Amino acid sequence: MSIKLRLTAWYSGILAVMLLGLSAAIYGFVYFNTYGDLKDRLKAQAQQVQLRPVWNADGTLQTVLGGPAGQSLFAQLYIYDLNKLLPSPNMTEINLELKVPSQENLGKQQGFLQAVYGGNPFLVYQQPVEVAVNNVPYASVLQVAVYTGEQVTLLNRLQNILLVGSFATLFAAFTLAAFLAKKSMSPIGDVIEAANGIQTGNDLSSRIEYNGPPDEIGRLIETFNSMLGRMEGAYKELEESYATQRRFVSDASHELRTPLTTIRGNIDLLQKVWEMEPGEGKLSEAEVRQLSIESVKDISDEAKRMSRLVGDMLSLARADTGRTFDKEPVALEPMMTEIGRRAAFLPRTAEWTVGDLSKLNGKYVVGNKDYLQQMLFVFIDNAFKYTPSGEVTLDTVFYQNQIGIRISDTGIGMDKDEVPHIFDRFYRADQSRGVTEGIGLGLSIAKWIIDEHGGSVEVVTRQGEGTTFIIWLPLLFAPPLE
Repeated sequence: MSIKLRLTAWYSGILAVMLLGLSAAIYGFVYFNTYGDLKDRLKAQAQQVQLRPVWNADGTLQTVLGGPAGQSLFAQLYIYDLNKLLPSPNMTEINLELKVPSQENLGKQQGFLQAVYGGNPFLVYQQPVEVAVNNVPYASVLQVAVYTGEQVTLLNRLQNILLVGSFATLFAAFTLAAFLAKKSMSPIGDVIEAANGIQTGNDLSSRIEYNGPPDEIGRLIETFNSMLGRMEGAYKELEESYATQRRFVSDASHELRTPLTTIRGNIDLLQKVWEMEPGEGKLSEAEVRQLSIESVKDISDEAKRMSRLVGDMLSLARADTGRTFDKEPVALEPMMTEIGRRAAFLPRTAEWTVGDLSKLNGKYVVGNKDYLQQMLFVFIDNAFKYTPSGEVTLDTVFYQNQIGIRISDTGIGMDKDEVPHIFDRFYRADQSRGVTEGIGLGLSIAKWIIDEHGGSVEVVTRQGEGTTFIIWLPLLFAPPLE
């Protein structure tokens, strides 16, 4: 059974019980008030009724009705020992005779009872009495009755009105409850349709429109829409992750294939040269030796390149798995001085200029010195690669509670559309592919290191004029005591 039908059944059942209770209360109130007043009047009149047995001249016994008896009041006296029934005159006129209880059951049947005589309803009050006939007491029963046709008709009409009214009200309530339940549960149907649409397809952009009050249904739909939004975001991130992974595998395969092809070609060449018999071919021994040295050097260079590629990929794999590294306060001045000195020995064709680093004295950052050096050398080496002539400069700036390590060059620069992608793995500007050596992983690793240190990187570039990277790191204002 659906929730709509269960709600309708519950509402209708509760209403039916309430109507039954209310009808019973109304009927009982009218019944007890109607018969209560009648019983009080009947009992009061019974106390005033006097049935006096007298002997006629022919020796028969008759009664004389005394008291306030009227047309609707009937009385009779039955003397058990004489087996004599003495009715009131009005009972004789309509030929009415009340049923007399047995003397043994009189104690149990005294009081009020309802009876039907000749198809007419009566309320009878009976009580045991003693009647003296010729000064001799006899056990008797006095019965006083009143016609209750009007009361019975009234109660029957009331009963019919209550029954018909209750059923009509229950039917109307059931119909209205079904309508309201359907209207109230219609947003749930929208939720089900949206869920089925998601189950049968992959469109997570659909949302449920709801213009009702902010009740439980409204909060449910709001929560469902929020969940759809999060699922859509997660799905897009997953798709992007899969696309990045496929691109990563494709680029890694491409980058590995080149050195492997070079290594295999040189090995095949060496094998062919070394398997030649003496005097075979046109190469002299000196030429063979020179060729072998060049081939071995090419193999060594490509092996080193593969080692760097594997090392970079391992670093990125560590970043993907969420692994981090230990951090501690790092003094900036000695670290930056060492970097400035060592960078001068990197392969380069541009001038290398180091700014004033004395203002770093006493300044610290929380991080890992080895990874910070690796990150900075990535930017410096990148500047040297793309600055065939000109100058590369290293200096620092301060802003609020951060230090900015600035690396500027006057090289080829980049187009602004390429800036959002330079930290993607294996990405290199189109104009540099195949011209400048590198595999496009350095900046990705540097960005991961910056993120792990809680920093950020700012890029300012113009094509043909150079590029400036500013690495912002939070300063530690309370350096440790040395």
